[in-house]
Amino acid sequence: MRKKMTKLLKKSLNTEPEFKEESNVEEIEIKKQDISTHIEENLETFKSIFTIPDNTDVKLRKFTIQQLNRQAFIIYISTMADLKAIMEGIEEPLIDNEHPSKKIQDIVSYPIENTSTNIGDITEFITAGVTALFVDGDTDCYLFQTTKIRGRSIEKSENEVIVKGAKEAFNEKVIDNIALIRKKIKNENLLVETQTVSKRSRNNVFLVYQKDLVNKELLENVKERLKSFDIDSTLELSILEQLLEERPRSLFPTIVYTERPDRAAAFIEEGHIILLMENSPSCLILPATFWAMFHSPEDHYLRTPYGNFIRILRFLALFVACFTSPVYLAITNFHVGMIPPDLLMAIAGTRERVPFPSIVEVLMMELAFELIREAGLRVPSPIGPTIGIVGALILGQAAVQANIISPIVIIVIALSGLSSFIIIDISMNFAIRITRFLFIFTAGFIGIYGVTALFIGGLFYLVSLKSFGTPYFAPMTPHSFSSKDLLIRHIPMKERFRPGYLKPKDMVKQRKG
Repeated sequence: MRKKMTKLLKKSLNTEPEFKEESNVEEIEIKKQDISTHIEENLETFKSIFTIPDNTDVKLRKFTIQQLNRQAFIIYISTMADLKAIMEGIEEPLIDNEHPSKKIQDIVSYPIENTSTNIGDITEFITAGVTALFVDGDTDCYLFQTTKIRGRSIEKSENEVIVKGAKEAFNEKVIDNIALIRKKIKNENLLVETQTVSKRSRNNVFLVYQKDLVNKELLENVKERLKSFDIDSTLELSILEQLLEERPRSLFPTIVYTERPDRAAAFIEEGHIILLMENSPSCLILPATFWAMFHSPEDHYLRTPYGNFIRILRFLALFVACFTSPVYLAITNFHVGMIPPDLLMAIAGTRERVPFPSIVEVLMMELAFELIREAGLRVPSPIGPTIGIVGALILGQAAVQANIISPIVIIVIALSGLSSFIIIDISMNFAIRITRFLFIFTAGFIGIYGVTALFIGGLFYLVSLKSFGTPYFAPMTPHSFSSKDLLIRHIPMKERFRPGYLKPKDMVKQRKG
């Protein structure tokens, strides 16, 4: 009996995918067809597609057009449409109003956005918030752009905070995001193309670029990569970023992720391509280099000496974040001869009662710092900063008084952790934090030789990275013609050229006066 039940269960499991596949094929075939001139057939078709009446937010209203004495129905998604506009601009004129014209576009007061005959196209319009009107005897379906999706207004950027310059940031409405870019680039050559990247959810990606600047090969490369996806759903740009990267397992990011429209506009003006998606309060910038990860819009808003000072400080923070803890470990464990005698005695005095080796001490505090950092981000915002400051002070003081951690380690970890906050790019910030742990392990076991070997190997690895064919360290290596805006930026009058590694159609962005 048990064997028989097992066979039946296996058989049912084997046949289930076939049933699903058959139902999907039937649905695809229906969507390829055109609508009927008979209203009842269209009614049954769209009731089946949208599972009405089980699907509660999909509304279907049937009525008679008094002026034409013909049956009609409208279908829309109530949670995505402007209900007042539908009622006053479409339904009421068709039901009650007497108009001398016999044309639908003259009777309704709401403008008709488009017409369509294909069932699949009409379905996509409806799922985007459009209202569809079917009239008995008509070969076309009338589509009204009644989309009204609620969302955030344009607010300040939370992750990329600057003191001087524009404060507005992207939100979850792609229409607003495109408008923010067009507000900054008033040029007829600014193109916005749409491409669908998922089969089931039909998520659209918007490619924004300047037609007279962008390199054609780069543009085709990005489009081909987007077309190559065979995925049901891509709900957010962060997921799309992982799909686009050539090395998704790499620690270091090869795509710039930003929520600032001014930064996006600056990259477009250089010949880059940016990607936008609905429901994503950010954009992706392609291609990206190592230097782009460390540049901030504020560098250009400030006067050249001030901007260069902040930029040098940022690069210095990179090395402090990576090497402070590893160098401390390497010197105290393997190279004590490098420390002045007085400092060596001070360090030995603070570690006299600590029962753990230096590497355990450093790892404990590094992990504690990361825990406090993440806890400060996840807890409700009013108490987040309090947890970060109070938690660090109490934990550090208690650990020192209990002779678990030496005071100098607290200083080293605090300096290393604070330096990592200066790195503005989120992905690069994570990369530096994880890389620091790799340096700590090599320093704890091999000393300064391990740190040096890992640093050289890391440089070789970074040089091998590419972002859509662009070398990661361009234009430094391989060298290419550009404005040389790398570590130090020149005064605005000297930045005459666009990045050569992008091969833009117009290299000169500023003519000599």
